[in-house]
Amino acid sequence: MTSNTPVTRHKPPKTEFMIYFGIIFLATLPLALLTWMLAAIRTGSWTEKGPIKRAWSQARIITPMIFSA
Repeated sequence: MTSNTPVTRHKPPKTEFMIYFGIIFLATLPLALLTWMLAAIRTGSWTEKGPIKRAWSQARIITPMIFSA
């Protein structure tokens, strides 16, 4: 066996990843909106991370976990 054997690289499943990301984003959006509203009422400040950013963060965390399993 030689040291110059070709290494096959698999392309990431971008379409499938984005579909799962969208589904997870939409699923986490209501809960993110609720927690954002409760935090804003409790602290009286609207400067915290908004509900869309919260849901986006959750989707960015959860989706790769699905593909790494």
